[in-house]
Amino acid sequence: MIRISSQQVFTGGINRLQELNASLNNTQEQISTGKKVNRPSDDPVAAARILKLDQEVKRIETYQRNVSLADNRLQQEENALAGSVDILQRIRELTVQAGNGSLSANDRQSISAELQQRVDQLADLTNTRDASGEYIFSGFQGDQPAFVQAADGSWNYNGDEGQRVLEIDDGVTVPISDHGKGIFVTVPAAISVKATTGTDGYISGLELGNEQALRDAFVGAVPDDLTVVVDAGGTVTVENRNVTPVQTLTTSPATVQAGEEFEVAGIRMTVSQGASAGNFTLGINDRQSVFGTIDKLIAGLEGIDKTTPEGQASYDALIAESLINLDNAQESIILKQTELGGRMNAVESTEAFLEDSALYTKEIRSELEDVDYAEAVSNLSFQSFVLQAAQQSFAQVSQLSLFDQL
Repeated sequence: MIRISSQQVFTGGINRLQELNASLNNTQEQISTGKKVNRPSDDPVAAARILKLDQEVKRIETYQRNVSLADNRLQQEENALAGSVDILQRIRELTVQAGNGSLSANDRQSISAELQQRVDQLADLTNTRDASGEYIFSGFQGDQPAFVQAADGSWNYNGDEGQRVLEIDDGVTVPISDHGKGIFVTVPAAISVKATTGTDGYISGLELGNEQALRDAFVGAVPDDLTVVVDAGGTVTVENRNVTPVQTLTTSPATVQAGEEFEVAGIRMTVSQGASAGNFTLGINDRQSVFGTIDKLIAGLEGIDKTTPEGQASYDALIAESLINLDNAQESIILKQTELGGRMNAVESTEAFLEDSALYTKEIRSELEDVDYAEAVSNLSFQSFVLQAAQQSFAQVSQLSLFDQL
């Protein structure tokens, strides 16, 4: 026979009531917080998994903020480049208009005035700032304007050649900036006369008619410049003085006199008839800022005297070179727009992937963490009933005593 003391009865009853009350309080806490696991002791395994899932959600949210920043920066750059293309297109239209031989000096002056306005608009676009106030085309020098105007009115690049990148997922980075030097400054320039030495003549009709012939004329890289030589008898030859011994290029026709149009390495030109002995230096691989192209065009419209044959040839060359340089500038910007499109697609696909990952992670966390209210309320009702019954039972049992039977 097992003897049970009154103290044991009371202790067991109180412990049972405390257990039931603790369960009831835990269910009430779950309902009030909406979480099944409020402390690690509730479910150590689930708590550990929830902690890892919380860390994963925070990681994804950080990358989502980076994605948003990258998308905003790239969108802003794309808008600036699109605006630049529109401005250059208008400048090109004005350049074609300036090539009309019937224009008066006043007409050219009017075109020059609008060109100056367009240059200022282009400068504003190249100095676009992002939401934080940084200049998007200045490389790493975001606190400095990309282009600044010098005392002579020319626009010069003021940034560096840095490119900012941003991590938008584990191991996935995307460039979010492009320096203005690569887009607006180092633009391939048309072949032009860089210098004239000795001769009183000039070159007209200078044009690259066959790019492949230019590349084929040289072993290795195309030189930066060529020299057109006029001897005392008016015979014209073309030399590549960048190699030793000096390379004399084949012309078509084979023998050329000043005043005759000829072609060499795909380049057509005419040395003015009667030109005295001397030489001309042709720039072949030059680069020119888009601002330099427009400034040169403005200066030519205002300063070139078209009343002389040399002035007319100079003016015609200016228009032809400007059109080529403007086309090259537009191509440079369009190529960058294409590159931007690829980056924006990468950002968009990463954004979609992160959204899917966040949704999946939060669903798993919800299954582990979030309370089922219907189940919890049902449990609360049952636990309340059990606790009440236990309290009533304990109250009755606690009143039993042997002395009550005497």
